[in-house]
Amino acid sequence: MIRPKPLVFTRLPRSAITLALCALLGACAVGPDYQRPELDVGASYKEALGQQQVEGWKPAQPRDEADRGKWWLVYGDDTLNTLVERLDTSNQTIAQAEANYRQALGLVRAARAGFYPTVGASAGASRAGVGNGSSSSTNGSNVSNQYSVTGSVSWEVDVWGRVRRSTESSEASAAASLADLGATRLSAQAALVQTYFQLRVLDEQKRLLDATVAAYERSLKLTQNRYEVGVAGQADVAVARTQVESTRAQSIDLDWQRGQYEHAIAVLMGQAPSQFSLAPAVFTLQLPQIPVGLPSELLERRPDIAAAERRAAAANAQIGVAQAAWFPSLILSADGDFRNGQFADLLTAPARFWSLGPALALTIFDGGARAAQVEQARASYDSQAAAYRQAALVGLREVEDYLIQLRVMEQEQIVQRRALESARESLRLIQNQYQAGLVDYLSVAVVDATALNSERNALSLLGTRLVASVNLIVALGGGWEVASQDAPVTQGGQGTQQPPVSQETQESRVSQQPPVPQGS
Repeated sequence: MIRPKPLVFTRLPRSAITLALCALLGACAVGPDYQRPELDVGASYKEALGQQQVEGWKPAQPRDEADRGKWWLVYGDDTLNTLVERLDTSNQTIAQAEANYRQALGLVRAARAGFYPTVGASAGASRAGVGNGSSSSTNGSNVSNQYSVTGSVSWEVDVWGRVRRSTESSEASAAASLADLGATRLSAQAALVQTYFQLRVLDEQKRLLDATVAAYERSLKLTQNRYEVGVAGQADVAVARTQVESTRAQSIDLDWQRGQYEHAIAVLMGQAPSQFSLAPAVFTLQLPQIPVGLPSELLERRPDIAAAERRAAAANAQIGVAQAAWFPSLILSADGDFRNGQFADLLTAPARFWSLGPALALTIFDGGARAAQVEQARASYDSQAAAYRQAALVGLREVEDYLIQLRVMEQEQIVQRRALESARESLRLIQNQYQAGLVDYLSVAVVDATALNSERNALSLLGTRLVASVNLIVALGGGWEVASQDAPVTQGGQGTQQPPVSQETQESRVSQQPPVPQGS
């Protein structure tokens, strides 16, 4: 009968046991694991009336690294597209935010360095002398040389997860910095687009006023001719001249406003204002269709909200860093060096010294400093969590604000268009009455001023709607996928086609202004 061999238990080296114990302890990390602060954002936007309501709900996952897309392309302006492309490479605020992000990445690498041992080396030479105690000696000293080469390795085992929590905090802060970069870029793009729209609206108003001045000058010439033949009074000539000069003054007043918008665009693109100019162009801008989606998507798309959420994660990790200070730190170190008075015998066995061993360090009493640090870390997390919720609520409010602004302004523009048509009709009727000699020119001038104000108000309202559309895009976090840019343009949730206000108003203004009385 063959007997089985008895089991032989091999005694493991102490170093292996120590390493296994360190690995086991290293699997734990003190401090709470991060959970995104909860926030009920609702299932749909209140003011998205007429928009396609998207039913359903899905958890928000921040996508602050997602490409915002070239959202400005939906406005179909080649000059604007070129300006924004230049802004992305030259804007100094974006460059500053990008440098801040690189700085945050450096802090992440510095935090990760705590996972690795520190290795050092040094070499030195010294010459020393000691007196022999004899006052009669002339040189009275014993001189010796000392040479040394030293190497050291030190590693703090991350038993309680202090390094891991610190790295987690740094990574979250870097992600917040990346989101800040996205928010800065989006803000700069929006500022450029809005300034460009305001400048183009001023160009259209300038064109309208210049054409009106030219027509008023013709009207003044005809009124003077009627006065010379005794058909019109001198008051009519004065009113016509006042009309010309006041309208010319309005046109001149637009020049400094346009100049300031032009200077703002130059600075946004990282140029000196003296090196940039933008020629007037024909007004062809229209409002795009903006899909708003789910409120939960706002938490994914908006970079400022994502930045606030990442800062909350960084603050949460700092709680673990503070709590790790309560536990002892384990440091494994090894030192070796060679020391000898003769350089030729420096790297020999008799000159060798070495030491190896672990060390535990624990603070017994610190007057409550560690407890205060944990308290501070928890309060910092509560602050960042509240900041995240507030940022999300503000984002939701901004979307609702711009949705209702665009929806109401669409209705306002419909009413404004009716008022403009009535003003044109009123002007036509008063012109006929003036030509028939039933009213004086002052009555014509009053109606004429009303019609001109209606034209300008229509242009200003269109410009305000364009700016509000940019604000809504920014509030939603940037770009989106557009099914077709050639489709009929609608806005405000009512499905009404946007009327071409600018071109028609200019043509009608030139054709209908001013009243040209027929010579008698």
